[in-house]
Amino acid sequence: MDTRTASLPPGEPDPALLAKLSVLQQACLGVVAVISITVFTAWLFPQVAAFLPWVMTRMSIPMALTVLLCALSLALSEPGSHLSLPIAGKYIAAQAGILSILVWLESMYRQFPAVDTLLDADRAPGNTGGLPVHSPAAFALLSIAMIMVSSRNVILRRIADGLVPLVCLTGLVLLSENLFGSFGLVRMSADNMISPLLLVCLVMLTWVVAMRQTQNGIWSIFVGSGIGSRIARAFAPILLVIPFLIEVARTRIVLRELVPEQYGAAILTSLAAGLSILLLLVLVWRINSMEGEIHDLTLRDELTGLYNMRGFYLLGEQTLRLAQRAELPFSVLFIDLDGLKKINDDLGHNMGSTYLAETGDLVMNCFRETDVKGRFGGDEFVVAGQFSMVGIELAAQRLKSMTDAHNEKNPRKYPLSLSVGFVTLDHPSNESLKELVRRADEKMYREKRAKKVARA
Repeated sequence: MDTRTASLPPGEPDPALLAKLSVLQQACLGVVAVISITVFTAWLFPQVAAFLPWVMTRMSIPMALTVLLCALSLALSEPGSHLSLPIAGKYIAAQAGILSILVWLESMYRQFPAVDTLLDADRAPGNTGGLPVHSPAAFALLSIAMIMVSSRNVILRRIADGLVPLVCLTGLVLLSENLFGSFGLVRMSADNMISPLLLVCLVMLTWVVAMRQTQNGIWSIFVGSGIGSRIARAFAPILLVIPFLIEVARTRIVLRELVPEQYGAAILTSLAAGLSILLLLVLVWRINSMEGEIHDLTLRDELTGLYNMRGFYLLGEQTLRLAQRAELPFSVLFIDLDGLKKINDDLGHNMGSTYLAETGDLVMNCFRETDVKGRFGGDEFVVAGQFSMVGIELAAQRLKSMTDAHNEKNPRKYPLSLSVGFVTLDHPSNESLKELVRRADEKMYREKRAKKVARA
């Protein structure tokens, strides 16, 4: 049976998705905290550093403290957490911002040699020149964003809508710059590269801040439950990766001189156009698929998965016209679940819903896929299709046999009982589907009254 749950308004964040993102955020903060604590441990106990991979020592103590303060601030300002202390979180974020600004100033002007020695670990391998200034500047910007994201002030949150993308862009630039330089895709001096460990921490913290901001403001579309949100989540990673893949391909072709420069540009432009068309096709396919889901939601009964009254008449009228055009017999069978009110009163509405769902399953399994099967609300079901008089009689008998078998398998205080009535149109007629349903309904009520008389 096709069961559906009530959906949220499209613009509202999806609670299930937010819960998953919260777990991922906590995992990222945990990893960042472990990295910074490990750096502190290696600094305090040099003998421990001998057992650690070299990359675990490539972060300075001031920047490790900045990273730890950022992680602690985000942990304390997490919405809905039992440890949520937003004021303390803002204070710690401010301390991280001040520390990163001081590191940035020292990296620029180098006034204190002792501090320079502490900052040496922030250099990437091979960097024997100046201290990197990109990372402390990025952390200073990140700290400001953290304060605004956790603020309850509407104006600051709106500013955060623009600041968080800037932080993400900064992190993306630093990540791509260092990756391209590390793999030799661009000619980049080691003096301009930063510690890989520090870069990992920056990326993780930036991602956490971005996820926090998506719960409010214009970026909430990425965590919504609507079609637009699902499309945004599906295609954002693709759109993010494609430009980098094209740039990697371009630099590989240019550096290796595989083809003349003009041909390389033409090939990459053509590939970009082809990828754009492919992405458009996938996007259209996805939209059509979701449109089909919406179509089903408007025409289907939520409890049973059968068509609702609107869906039944919409498709049933088409089936009737096809039968009339081909001069084929057409039948309508009306079904009523007996004693539903008594079941609801004695056993509760949840058990009544179970009886209705089981009836829907019986109807679904008893009739052909080409037959139009619907629930009219309450305890009434209806089936329409190209049946002869003999065919609809056999189908009604088959439904009763399946009901008896179901009751034998599931003995209960109130066995599942159905009353049926059917009519067949086996000659040219202008009779409408609604008229056929009305006549089948009358026959069903005659059978129901006969049952009551027999029990009396």
